[in-house]
Amino acid sequence: MQRLDGGRGAVSWDQSADAWIASQGAHGDFARQYVLDTPMLARVRAFAPRRLLDLGCGEGRFCRRLAGDVEELTGLDPTTTLIARARALGGARFVEGRAERMPFADDSFDMVVSYLTLLDIGEIDAALDEVRRVLRPGGRVLIANLTGFATAANGTCGTWSSRPDGSRDMTVRRYLECRGEMVEWNGVSIENWHRPLSFYMQAFLSRGFTLTHFDEPACTDPAHPKAEAYDNAPYHLMMEWQAR
Repeated sequence: MQRLDGGRGAVSWDQSADAWIASQGAHGDFARQYVLDTPMLARVRAFAPRRLLDLGCGEGRFCRRLAGDVEELTGLDPTTTLIARARALGGARFVEGRAERMPFADDSFDMVVSYLTLLDIGEIDAALDEVRRVLRPGGRVLIANLTGFATAANGTCGTWSSRPDGSRDMTVRRYLECRGEMVEWNGVSIENWHRPLSFYMQAFLSRGFTLTHFDEPACTDPAHPKAEAYDNAPYHLMMEWQAR
């Protein structure tokens, strides 16, 4: 999936896939290991779906965490290299495809999980329409996302600055404006989409979803060196919505 980065040429997840795989390792980065995995797994296990779709599964790490908890587990991702890696490691059925045009029948899943993937999707309305289509009535969509103030501090509109003690401050601008911004770290160069929280709330409410859970999870290991800095202003959120 090619996108323009405002002058630096075309980029895609395919070009960053190897760097992404290396950065995640077997257990994922700090946010996945120490902030999101525990509460995300708890919500899946509490609902106990028989058929689950991991939307934007990447190299399949979260699917492998779910193996044994879900009878029919499917991962979907548009990036050939990441799907190949996921298939090589196993743990689920992995399908190459896009969120905006999912290759699944209506009402195929009891739960759809979006684990830090909505911010990667430009055609978000088409993707959310597809989520609603493939989810059975009464099913749930479980989302982990960056907070709006965190994405607003990325790119050209906001800034991060470092203090002498190693902590960081953020400056947020144009929070209410939806926009794509290039972000780079550890050899990964991709476009993330900033959207305010109100966008997501209105998008799900307008599609007939009911909010069943909301959280801004703290670090699950208070002794972790990053815990105090992260918990000052958590930059991840979780939402769970039930389909009508």
